[in-house]
Amino acid sequence: MPDSGIASLAPVAGLDVTLNDGVLSVTINRPDSLNSLITPVITGMADALERAAVDPAVKVVRLGGAGRGFSSGAGISAEDMSGGGGAPPDEIILEINRLIRGIVALPHPVVAVVQGPAAGVGVSIALACDVVLASDKAFFMLAFTKIGLMPDGGASALVAAAVGRIRAMRMALLPERLPATEALDWGLVSAVYPAESFDAEVDKVLARLAAGPVVAFAKTKDAINAATLTELEPALEREFKGQSVLLRAHDLKEGTTAFQEKRAPVFTDS
Repeated sequence: MPDSGIASLAPVAGLDVTLNDGVLSVTINRPDSLNSLITPVITGMADALERAAVDPAVKVVRLGGAGRGFSSGAGISAEDMSGGGGAPPDEIILEINRLIRGIVALPHPVVAVVQGPAAGVGVSIALACDVVLASDKAFFMLAFTKIGLMPDGGASALVAAAVGRIRAMRMALLPERLPATEALDWGLVSAVYPAESFDAEVDKVLARLAAGPVVAFAKTKDAINAATLTELEPALEREFKGQSVLLRAHDLKEGTTAFQEKRAPVFTDS
């Protein structure tokens, strides 16, 4: 890795960060849980993005997950729900919001590499990126309401900005898998490639962006985000307040228990 600000980042278990030829690769490496997210990993991702913003060696960021999926979202085990280390449940939301802000504010293009499932806040993270590349084996799913939660990570703004209100409501209220090809039709992703050629196609896009005009890219990204993501910051605040209530409700316990037991939940609105 070149001598840069990125090189001084402390290692984080479950997260790989490398910099080569201007491409910063930030990879969630928890494949056994389909790259479920805990607070230390999210904090590490946010730290990497914030460091990349002032590192002249970075030209483009590749954001992905190890193994067969992008991310299954925030983990729902007892340890995960406490932030992966006994942290208050609100802390993971605050760190997710810091990550989302870091992706959007970064002056360099951020490319989401979605080779498989993206669920929950994994969808939010992918859609905060500037280019979303998907394998034809990928799918997207806002699974929050299945366990008694609401979308977070800016999803209420990011999804609606991409696909419109009615489709955003369908994804959030009727949580179903949205295959990559349909996601492309909806405008949720930038491109879909066959699984067998996916890595090669991703590399082509990254190389093209890494060779592009840095200042022009930064001003273009800033202008488009300013015009299309006017509701992102209010959405992050609303989601934090709403999710903070839901994280302490009985319905979440029932929802997560039902998910683990592979049965339909019985919500009591409490």
